[in-house]
Amino acid sequence: MNPETPSAGRVMLVTGPARSGKSEWAETLAMQSGKSVIYIATAQVDSTDSEWMLRIEQHRCRRPLDWVTLEVPQKLAETIKTTPLRSCLLVDSLGTWVANSLEQDRISWEATVQNLILSLEQVGCKHVILVAEETGWGVVPAYPVGRVFRDRLGSLVRRLGAIAHPVYLVTGGHVLNLSALGSPLP
Repeated sequence: MNPETPSAGRVMLVTGPARSGKSEWAETLAMQSGKSVIYIATAQVDSTDSEWMLRIEQHRCRRPLDWVTLEVPQKLAETIKTTPLRSCLLVDSLGTWVANSLEQDRISWEATVQNLILSLEQVGCKHVILVAEETGWGVVPAYPVGRVFRDRLGSLVRRLGAIAHPVYLVTGGHVLNLSALGSPLP
């Protein structure tokens, strides 16, 4: 599948379930952008969790050596605003970023989201590829923090889908361009 030719000042969204291939698709889009790539990793390193460290290492091994990696567990909007122009930013992933901020109350979280959206609406010459998990297709979590996470991520993905173009869904190892196949909600 050929992505659309990237242009300056574009926000793209790649979403899908766990282990679907969404990160690999986003990496392909970044490589095809023709820009220098800045990979924004939202994961927090936890050396006591060997399975988590293995996941992080798998992502690191796939990245080309000339990509710059920034570890940004929370200050995503600020990072987007301050990265060099004419760069391709690959943010992987929004689900981890949301999880890193679950202690924020509703008002603080809304301000954080507004700041992120504002930073994306003002990307200038930057090309931003956002990777997000789809968590709302399963059962409603039985515990409050799980429901907060799922609702915050679902709402964030919907809001970002309204400003991103194109929006891709990756599932079952296949890529669907939702912008070409569907219509955005009013």
